[in-house]
Amino acid sequence: MQVLQKTDARSYMNHLGKNRCPFLFIIDFEQLKPIVIPLQDIDPDVLQYDFPDFRNRASAPGPTVEHIVFEAVPIPFTRYNQSYELVQQHLHRGDSFLLNLTFPTRLTTNLDLQQMFQITDAPYQLWWRGHFTCFSPETFVRIREGRIFSYPMKGTLDTAVPGGPDVLLNNPKEKAEHATIVDLIRNDLSQVARRVRVDRYRYLDRIRTSRGGIWQTSSEISGDLPEDYYQHIGELIFRLLPAGSISGAPKPKTVEVIRAAEGYERGYYTGVAGIFDGRDLDSAVLIRYVEEDPDGLVFKSGGGITTFSQAADEYHEMIRKVDLPLGGGSASGQRSKGTGRLQLEI
Repeated sequence: MQVLQKTDARSYMNHLGKNRCPFLFIIDFEQLKPIVIPLQDIDPDVLQYDFPDFRNRASAPGPTVEHIVFEAVPIPFTRYNQSYELVQQHLHRGDSFLLNLTFPTRLTTNLDLQQMFQITDAPYQLWWRGHFTCFSPETFVRIREGRIFSYPMKGTLDTAVPGGPDVLLNNPKEKAEHATIVDLIRNDLSQVARRVRVDRYRYLDRIRTSRGGIWQTSSEISGDLPEDYYQHIGELIFRLLPAGSISGAPKPKTVEVIRAAEGYERGYYTGVAGIFDGRDLDSAVLIRYVEEDPDGLVFKSGGGITTFSQAADEYHEMIRKVDLPLGGGSASGQRSKGTGRLQLEI
């Protein structure tokens, strides 16, 4: 698939939108390697997607995996803490109010990217041969009948914690983090829509993983688009990037701090992918993400940092997200539970 320049990708999306031609887009966090391709031109041997209303997932089963090996070695806490302390310096200086800090975790597994795509279950799944697979629970924006919706996710807690929902909803750090991101997304949508409002605030979802469940808090924000929005769909999407929930606020300075603190390119991780069907659009934030590099596979994860954060808690949240949301299926299509092991250094 051809990688485009940002300006070319934006223009091509506008062109396809104006002509009501269904297409898929994948835009990396740095917006340096966007891909735009008409749905009719997608080769399922190279790219498969499974969104709530759009899918080209292959029905043929892959090789059987009787026992899943999924071992992860996170970066040492000392390395994480160096970046965390830098982030805190900027937070206390007022350069940022919320910053999403992420790192790659090396994996040892007997699964390849396509097998992970086949056995996981999430609202938004994507597999690109030789590049990455993603099983994201988070919508970026959704457009239905001229209205745009966003559902930012901020705040997680293990469902094994007694009284988990109340603990999560009453946590001061999680409250502040969620309020900040909702305000940011409201401002973002106001750039492209009118009458922006918060329809639901801090509701709970339960996400299943191979090691149990996670409580996740989200909000729903919406606005009204111009009637001809589809003629400017490329401009609309790029104006909202990077996604606020995986960068922070205020965006420009926060992204600058992210680059200094993380010390690596996120690539397509925390970018966005979406499908326009000729009328409406659905898209996802590329989180819960595994990437292939010359040394093997890495799982990229992270979390939001505020002045209320504690380094050890944030480190363990990053690690907790290194998991597969199993749909109950092996790569052969048979139902099977796998095991995983994390090696921690703290």
